[in-house]
Amino acid sequence: TSVAFGRRVMVPLVLRYMAANPGVAVDLSFDDRYVDLVEQGVDVALRMGKLADSSLGARYLGTNPWLMVASRGYSKAHGAPRKLADLKRYACLVYSSVQGDDHWVLTPPGGEERSIPVKGTLRSNNLSAVLAAARAGMGLAILPWYVARESLADGSITQVLADHGLPTQELHAVFPSPRLVPQKVSHFIEWLRGELEGEWWSRAP
Repeated sequence: TSVAFGRRVMVPLVLRYMAANPGVAVDLSFDDRYVDLVEQGVDVALRMGKLADSSLGARYLGTNPWLMVASRGYSKAHGAPRKLADLKRYACLVYSSVQGDDHWVLTPPGGEERSIPVKGTLRSNNLSAVLAAARAGMGLAILPWYVARESLADGSITQVLADHGLPTQELHAVFPSPRLVPQKVSHFIEWLRGELEGEWWSRAP
C-alpha cells in the first residue's frame, strides 16, 4: 500500500483483522512507487486510481474522495476563494505525485470540469507534508478526505470551495492472478470490502 494510506488507514484495519484472525501472519509494506506483485511476492496490494495492468486480478473496494482545505488563519488573512478564477490570487500547496503539472481539476456547481493553473511556494510528493503546510497557514491544499479528516475535526483546517467537485479516485485490491486466488487473499479482500463500505473516510479508523 502507499505510505499515507497505509499509515492512516491500513495499519488500524490490518491490526483489527489480525486480532479477529489470530492464525494470520502479515508482512505489511508501504511504498509510493509501482510494485511488481509477482516479482516481489505480494499477495494483495491496495491501489488508487485507474488500473493500468489488466493481467492482474482486481476487486473494486470503493472511492477515495478529495477536498480543498485551508487553515482558519490563512482564510482569515486572505479571505476564502468563491470561484475558480479566484485561485490565481492564492498560494496553492501542490501534491506533486498527483498534481505534477501544477493544475487543479475542479467542477463548479452546474458547470463542466475545468483545469486551473495554480502556483505557490511549496510542492511535495508527501501528503503529510502538504497537510502540515496547510495547517501552518501556508496556503490552500487539495487532500484526500482520509488525510484531512482529523485536522478538519480539530478545526485546524476548514473546507474551501465545498460546492465545487474534485476528481474521486477508485480504490482497488489487486492480486497477481485473476484466476488463481488463494483463500487467504479472498477472505481478506471480502473483509476489507465490508470495512470500506460507504463513507469510510469520514469514520475513525
